[in-house]
Amino acid sequence: MSTELPGTVRGSWHRFLETYEPLRSELFRYCRHLTRSPWDAEDLAQDALARAFVVLGQMGHAPPNPRAWLFRVASNLWIDQQRHERHRAALTGAEPAVAAPDPIATREAAGTLLGQLAPQERAAVVLKDVFDLSLEDTAEALGTTTGAVKAALHRARGKLVDPEVETSRVPTPDVLDAFCAAFNAGDLDRLTALLLDSAVVEVVGATTQYGRESARNTVLWGMLFGTKRLADGTGVEARFVAGARATAPRVELRDHRGEWLVLHWYAHDDGDFVRAITRLDAHEGQIARLRNYFFNPDFVAEVCGELDVPFRPNGYRWTLGNK
Repeated sequence: MSTELPGTVRGSWHRFLETYEPLRSELFRYCRHLTRSPWDAEDLAQDALARAFVVLGQMGHAPPNPRAWLFRVASNLWIDQQRHERHRAALTGAEPAVAAPDPIATREAAGTLLGQLAPQERAAVVLKDVFDLSLEDTAEALGTTTGAVKAALHRARGKLVDPEVETSRVPTPDVLDAFCAAFNAGDLDRLTALLLDSAVVEVVGATTQYGRESARNTVLWGMLFGTKRLADGTGVEARFVAGARATAPRVELRDHRGEWLVLHWYAHDDGDFVRAITRLDAHEGQIARLRNYFFNPDFVAEVCGELDVPFRPNGYRWTLGNK
């Protein structure tokens, strides 16, 4: 039974995605407005999909409005996170973490959703004013009444102001330079040696590997040498190949919102395009966590748009090839 269980879960997950994957782009946008950060938005969207998959398995019937229901799952997760943060701050006496103001969210929302808005207020404004949900659908997405939505909207709209955006540059850890040098040299051994034995290495939304050796033969190998599979349509749908060549990708560091990112440039018939982004968390000169964003097209588009670099999407999930 234990050997059959992963396959059964994967089959259920793929059936789940048939309904909810078309909503991924809207889900990311919604989470983006709530969190005001592309990083936090992608994390919240991934968590919402995972939670929705679990909750759906416990329901007696499918939700009649999948879009509003998925927004409700994301809303509940985010509101719970905010409550937990406030509770932690109250216990420790620390100031609650507040996301940096974001000019892009300002333009999209026709007003800045500042940290001073209560979570329910911010969610109500985003659902009603940005996604144009009716009062009834907004109430359904938030698990409340239309009267409560109207009250939340009234309170929130009186608090919207334009922020001042500040950015700061952080120094580059030596291990990030070493990672890029090893990657561009195609040196899998050097790349692996940079990881802690206990490192967590993740292709976000696709797979997570624990430990240096496990990551070497899966994620790291794929990042270095997976372009042949990409070029022949193994791993992504045919429509996403878009002239990709089997040439090894190159990487470079870019400063984005005060954090250093690794951009992965892939060669194509019509030029080079970013198809993936990697975040590295360093600890005592080695890599403790690696997160590779490859099957996250909305997130990659957002960050590349802010950095003003060309990009190509890979879709949302691994596929075994063209059919």
